[in-house]
Amino acid sequence: MANPSPDSSETDLRRQALVEAAELLAKVLDTTVRIPGTSLYLGLDPLIGLIPGIGDVLANLIGTVILGMAARLEVPRIVIIRMSLNLLINGVVGAVPILGDLFSVWFRSNSRNADLLRQAATQSARRTHADWTYVVGIIGGTVVLLLGLVAFVLWMAVSLWSRFAGIP
Repeated sequence: MANPSPDSSETDLRRQALVEAAELLAKVLDTTVRIPGTSLYLGLDPLIGLIPGIGDVLANLIGTVILGMAARLEVPRIVIIRMSLNLLINGVVGAVPILGDLFSVWFRSNSRNADLLRQAATQSARRTHADWTYVVGIIGGTVVLLLGLVAFVLWMAVSLWSRFAGIP
């Protein structure tokens, strides 16, 4: 005889427990301690990020646990993509020594992801228009930045070539 499926209250309790665990992890990573004299909070993410070479990778790996929770809760894929982009932004900018860690203190990718997870897990028919706008904006902005960087590098190469080749 097959096991009876869990009733909805038990399922709701499990979902709530996963959301609360994600929020706790986000708090530990992003906002554990208030910086005295300011309204800023500091967590393990920027502190781990100070470890040269592997700090930001470790912090982002810990942050992916929230992504795993989102997958277990079967939130819409676009929300998981948005959460992944938050981690990617934090990881890429966080790789810049000191400034990246200051960015992590401000950006709080894990708290953003826990908020997205709570919204997606607690709303039955969540609209994803804002998520799509965010994803398209991030991808479009990245493409524009990369094209600008390529144009700048080409301009620098042509300028240096003409200077050293004696071309006015």
